[in-house]
Amino acid sequence: MSFRTINPATGNFVKEFPLQSDGQVSAALSTADKRYRDDWKHRSVAERAAIVGRAAEILREKRDEYATYPTLEMGKVARFSYMEVDLVADILDFYAQRAEQFLAPQQVPGEPGATLVSEPIGVILAIEPWNFPYYQLARVAAPQLIAGNVVLMKHAENVPQCALAFARLFEEAGAPEGVYTNLFCSIDQVGALIDDFRVRGVALTGSERAGASVGERAGRNLKKVILELGGSDPALILEGASLEHAAEQCVMGRTFNSGQGCVNIKRVIVVGKERGETMLAKLKERFATVKVGDPLDEATVLGPLVSEQALNGLVRQIEAAQAAGAQIVFGGKRVDRPGFYLEPTIITDIAEDNPLYQQEAFGPVLSFYVVGSEEEAIELANSSKYGLGAFIFDEDVEHAEQVASRIESGMVYINSCFVDSPGLPFGGVKNSGFGRELSELGMGEFLNRKLVRVAGAA
Repeated sequence: MSFRTINPATGNFVKEFPLQSDGQVSAALSTADKRYRDDWKHRSVAERAAIVGRAAEILREKRDEYATYPTLEMGKVARFSYMEVDLVADILDFYAQRAEQFLAPQQVPGEPGATLVSEPIGVILAIEPWNFPYYQLARVAAPQLIAGNVVLMKHAENVPQCALAFARLFEEAGAPEGVYTNLFCSIDQVGALIDDFRVRGVALTGSERAGASVGERAGRNLKKVILELGGSDPALILEGASLEHAAEQCVMGRTFNSGQGCVNIKRVIVVGKERGETMLAKLKERFATVKVGDPLDEATVLGPLVSEQALNGLVRQIEAAQAAGAQIVFGGKRVDRPGFYLEPTIITDIAEDNPLYQQEAFGPVLSFYVVGSEEEAIELANSSKYGLGAFIFDEDVEHAEQVASRIESGMVYINSCFVDSPGLPFGGVKNSGFGRELSELGMGEFLNRKLVRVAGAA
């Protein structure tokens, strides 16, 4: 096992980075723990925030350089790489500018002399995926570093240059050794880190299987764990929705980042048979105009999937769904060109016993359903074992909000596909995990909210 850059647009090998030895990983943990105890937690919030704020400045100064790595390593369309760089800079700034407010002592209402003081807890181990190779890191690093914790970051094996570039941000911004540490380590080494008492919290964004494994191990060691896992995010097209607008948003929400997003729209559920037929026709028409190609081409909408393994896995999912009775009404095949490209795909007639009914398709594969009533739409939306994001389209916003209250998910977006912001909490329910990142909630996940109660002297 090693960390390797393979260009998904061509399939060509670029560069390899060896795994660190057990001794190197152990030394990194020792350095991080010592830095936390002897230095970092004792610094003022303002001093820690200044370093994170400087990292945002460097990211903007080197925007062109940083945008090249996601396109090279995971095939992100170039303009989307720039969008990710800009969003990450905003996240770093968000916490740098608001940290003192978020971490200020709070009086307990109705309890004179009682105060909640926010304190760091120590070394945080983060295990992050490739699909947003800076954004996923920033969601943990920005709030936790400013809070006074230190971070050990194990990134995905296929984006090592993104991992190294992100670590350089904090080094160049003035963070001392051990505050933010990139690790090129194995699954077994990650397990040993979770077992080590000096690691006090674990954050993972990844698959349901990875979340179950990490959550179990962290639980055995009595450690706080945050899990951001998969989703099968439904878009409910209600009777009052504009089909033109809904179709535009659903295509964008399914094809963005080549469909490789936890909160991409994955299932479209239309209320009404005739409206369903119209909506399907609109989706097929728009899918036909989606340009598949080189992520460096400004006209490209859909770039490659991250790897040949990911591509083959999606093709197998499509074939299994078809074998179980589903209909492929658009796309469904590998694109005949170098690299790891899949046609944008629409699948209908997915019965409850079809494996795709409960699976997450992590790519440009859209499941399409038509139901007879709003009640059926809500029931179908909630039938998934996942509960990350959901989308509701209806021109009657008040009614859409009422429907949103009945959807089992961590996030609901009305009349738009997913739009992120540093101030909005991110997270799900059910098998999509637990805990929140971003916003003030994200900073609080790895804090000791210590009660200090003052009584009069005897």
